[in-house]
This record gives sequence, C-alpha cells and structure tokens, in this order.
Amino acid sequence: MDNKKIIELVSAKGGSASGGKKLLDQKMVINLVKKLRLELGLGIMEIKAALVEAEGDEKKAKEILKERGFEKAKKRAEKETHQGKVATYTHSTGKIGVMVELLCETDFVAKNEEFVKLAKELCLQVAAMEPESTDKLLEQEYIKDPALKIKDLVTALNSKFGENIKIGRMERFEI
Repeated sequence: MDNKKIIELVSAKGGSASGGKKLLDQKMVINLVKKLRLELGLGIMEIKAALVEAEGDEKKAKEILKERGFEKAKKRAEKETHQGKVATYTHSTGKIGVMVELLCETDFVAKNEEFVKLAKELCLQVAAMEPESTDKLLEQEYIKDPALKIKDLVTALNSKFGENIKIGRMERFEI
C-alpha cells in the first residue's frame, strides 16, 4: 500500500478524532496504520477507525481492534468448518508424539503460512502442557508468551482471515 493511498484515506475524514476531540497528526496516523496493518493484517479503514477512537493511542487501538475481533469471532462461531490441516509433532527423544486438527472454512486459509504455523505451535503446546481436552487447551497460557492464551491466538487468526477457525481434535502419545 503506497503512502498516497493511505493519505487519501486518512484525509477523507480529516484525520481528526470523532466529536472534534484531539486532532491527530496525519503522518503519525499513517505510520501507525502501516505498522498495525503489517502487525495485525487488518484493513486500513478498520485500523484508522480504531486509532481515531483511541485518539492516536496505539495500545488502546490494539485493544479496540482485539475486542472487535472477539465480537466478529462470536458471530462466525456457528459457521461450518470443513477444511483445515492436521499437524504432527514428535519430540526429539521419539517418546512423545502429538496430532492436532485445526479447522477452517476454506482451503485458501488452510494453505496459508500463518494457519499452518498455528497448527504446528498448537502441537508444541499440547506436547509440553498435556491438556485433557480442546476446551482446556484453549484456556491455557501460550508457552511462548504467557500473556496470551491459546484462544487469543486462534481468535487473532479468526479476525485476520474473517473465517471461523477452531481446534478440532487433538491427541498426545507418550511412551
């Protein structure tokens, strides 16, 4: 996305916060939109609206986007998931093995690098933390970042792709 396009989109609403609150610097908004777009993969207007609502506060904007993502995820939760990936992991000792089924709505998403990466990360999580069920897995802290739960990772992809993504089955084997 080029700067001219972003400037046009920001200028369309004057780059000011709603209700005539604080006037946001266009360059700051453009840079934050670019940064958040790369980081989160969301649409420009969605990010800009969150930044305007947060009056330019990046942290608040991320929280707003996260909350909106959860709301969208709830709406998509009932959609059928007939595509996905089965990921596997075998520990270097050969004594622990894991299979995880990560489901989505379309094969387009199932082939995406980020989707495949999440499936592999879930295998590592299951190998390390031994959850009893998929529900318990979703509530676990992510081993690589305890500030996040597994459900946060799934919801983030759900928001990014606009599809229902869920963990189907999982199995952990240990000798």
